Amino acid sequence: MFERHAEPLLSGSGFLRRQLLHAGASGLLVGAALAIGVLGYHLLEGLPWVDALLDASMILGGMGPVDPIRTTGGKLFASAYALFSGLVFLAAAGVVFAPAFHRFLHRFHLEADDDPGDETRGER
Repeated sequence: MFERHAEPLLSGSGFLRRQLLHAGASGLLVGAALAIGVLGYHLLEGLPWVDALLDASMILGGMGPVDPIRTTGGKLFASAYALFSGLVFLAAAGVVFAPAFHRFLHRFHLEADDDPGDETRGER
């Protein structure tokens, strides 16, 4: 039906540039999530900025809070932020690993197209 021509594999420097862009985007995502945590702990729990940063960093890193949470609002925020942080971790990991996984699949696809023993090559 549709004949597709495989694009050549991206050069090493192009791949490195793409990987760095994805790492930067992941860093921005984690930074935004950290800022949300710092603001939440500072405003809802009344923690000083440095302590709010420490608690938000520990939650975002999967370790758990350092300071005891005393207010109901702080407890509700900590619960929501912990769940949110798990999703951010998964999303950030996906963003970082996407270029490498895409390159792997692209290379595999190019090798499959070049296989002379592939009897279904012209039947796509």
